[in-house]
Amino acid sequence: MMAIQIGDIEFGLNSFGDIATDDGRVLSDAETLRLLVDEAQLAESVGLDVFSVGEHYREGMVDAATPVILAAAAQATSTIQLGTSVTVLSTQDPVRLYQQFATVDGLSNGRAQLVLGRASAIESFPLFGYDIAEYEQIFNEKLDLFLRLMHEDRVTWTGQYRAPLENERLHPRMPDGGIPAWMGIGGSPDSVVRAAQHGLPLMMAIIGGRPDRFAGHAELYLRALSQFGRAELPIGQHSLGFIADTDEEAKNMHWKYWQPVVTALSKERGFYPPTAERYEIEVDTGALFVGSPETVAQKIASNVRSNHLSRFDLKYDLLHLPKGAREHSIRLFGERVAPRVRELLDENPSEWHLTGRVPEEIVKGGKAVHA
Repeated sequence: MMAIQIGDIEFGLNSFGDIATDDGRVLSDAETLRLLVDEAQLAESVGLDVFSVGEHYREGMVDAATPVILAAAAQATSTIQLGTSVTVLSTQDPVRLYQQFATVDGLSNGRAQLVLGRASAIESFPLFGYDIAEYEQIFNEKLDLFLRLMHEDRVTWTGQYRAPLENERLHPRMPDGGIPAWMGIGGSPDSVVRAAQHGLPLMMAIIGGRPDRFAGHAELYLRALSQFGRAELPIGQHSLGFIADTDEEAKNMHWKYWQPVVTALSKERGFYPPTAERYEIEVDTGALFVGSPETVAQKIASNVRSNHLSRFDLKYDLLHLPKGAREHSIRLFGERVAPRVRELLDENPSEWHLTGRVPEEIVKGGKAVHA
């Protein structure tokens, strides 16, 4: 793979299928599904590179059948890449997943991609009859099978969590080598090394705290790629945010809808409920990309440099966020933020990001592989 260049920075939108509102009316599940297709069209029209949909199984989200949504978006668009903000590989059948995304790739004329993850929300485990105690083993086995299906013409395979395959050739076919597949990580160094070991681009989900604390993960990934003898691969970042005309407008609107969502999660997961003071910190120096186009662009450019990024994905939807606010945020992201980030990077290019080289003292610092 050729060296990643600063000018190649990509910008994506991530949706978790959050139910929207319109003039105070909560949209139905079906209306929100159709809205997602409209937003994929909008993302393409404002020059964004990727539109991705997650995978969740809970009230207020409609992204449980992601390949179906992407197939609909494929027919409504012509150039934008269509992918997943996360595919919970642990509770998917790799054979069925291959068939679904081979279908999406065919319908989209080669625009499908995936982010593979182990799951931070675990609703799919009881729903599909998996034991959360086998979290690690299930993922490793299914990752092995899925990558073999993508890279081999015929597969003979035996494992613990599905029926064996004997010289199997799946249809419809993916292109030779499969489709682009990223490894999604939430902070585990072992997951970083696993991505490098399998030769998968790294997507870092940074949803709280200072984003630059993930610089060490990016450096570990680059070092591990080198030690596995692999070529340079992209590093991406997924973070939450909202863009409006002014900082004040963006923060006021986002807080109104973010606060009840995170309060509910705090009760479910046992962490402290959000406060206005903590929210301000997350916006100012943390992982919330909320503000005017200039504010968000400056923050993204800083993260591109610190975390060695070649892609930045904004998770733009939020439960009950008004449809019009979602649309305006998407427009600002594509028309003003993305071009401004490129300007800022061109003004002060990072040699590290331009070449992907790891400083010699880091290479000599010790063995990266410990998983």
